[in-house]
Amino acid sequence: MASMAGRKPFCADVSRENGEPLGATASRIDHWLLVEYRGQWSRNVLGASLLSEDVKQHLREQIAALPKARLLFVRRPERRRHPRLAVYHAHSSESGSTLTGLEIERYEELLALDVRAGLGGPIDHPLFVICTHGKRDRCCARLGRPLYDEVRAQADEAWVWQSSHVGGDRFAGNLVVLPDGLFFGRVEPIDVWGLLDEVLARRIPLEHYRGRCCYPFVVQAAERALREEESLTGVDELRLVAVERLEGGRRRVRFRTPDGEEDVEVAGQLGELTYLTCEAATPKRPLRFVATRRAPAPW
Repeated sequence: MASMAGRKPFCADVSRENGEPLGATASRIDHWLLVEYRGQWSRNVLGASLLSEDVKQHLREQIAALPKARLLFVRRPERRRHPRLAVYHAHSSESGSTLTGLEIERYEELLALDVRAGLGGPIDHPLFVICTHGKRDRCCARLGRPLYDEVRAQADEAWVWQSSHVGGDRFAGNLVVLPDGLFFGRVEPIDVWGLLDEVLARRIPLEHYRGRCCYPFVVQAAERALREEESLTGVDELRLVAVERLEGGRRRVRFRTPDGEEDVEVAGQLGELTYLTCEAATPKRPLRFVATRRAPAPW
């Protein structure tokens, strides 16, 4: 483990120095509700916001009504004086992700929001969401903001947003591509050109790939192992077929590939001591998932 003497280190630095794997660390999310909020972001962005209590409660209810949903506040400093506010709903799914959006003039209009019934019109481009939530973790601000600036410089600025907490502070700079829900970590400004080029071609640059949020961690580990071994970088080249429980807590994950079906076995183990966040009082050993290939077997 990296030295922790003296001033407490940044969690992202400790994770990187320890060589902590990025794979199988993407937050498990099916639905995303993104609300542009230009006020101050506290650690609890919704609860401490200046939105009315009615609006806060309505947003909580919208999230509770959707399976595996996450509310994000987003912002773009360049839009401070824009007369309207953006709202998006992304559904991340292996079989067909969708992104819709609308603009409002006042936050009270959110009270009419019913995400299950549909939100605005379809959006035909991806969103690049970069966590810059410094009140949640120092690393998100110090690594996320330069990353945001570079992504905005390289992509259409309408596609790029700063966001509140997406998970995995120690993997900052964190970038999420919506609606596919592709998580990338330890992304530096120098990496942006190549990463965007691959993503816009619907390929996954595995060097920074944390996983796909529509999969649980076990499946994320199997997906990464299979992609690395078979050089399968196309977003749509893998389809999950089944997950089988084995002895000893292991799992066998079966994917359909362009050449047929393949099995990957996955086991959990404790990783190296690390600070999960910059605010963590003590280091912990996070659970990580290790994948091994096995010859296809009948189910």
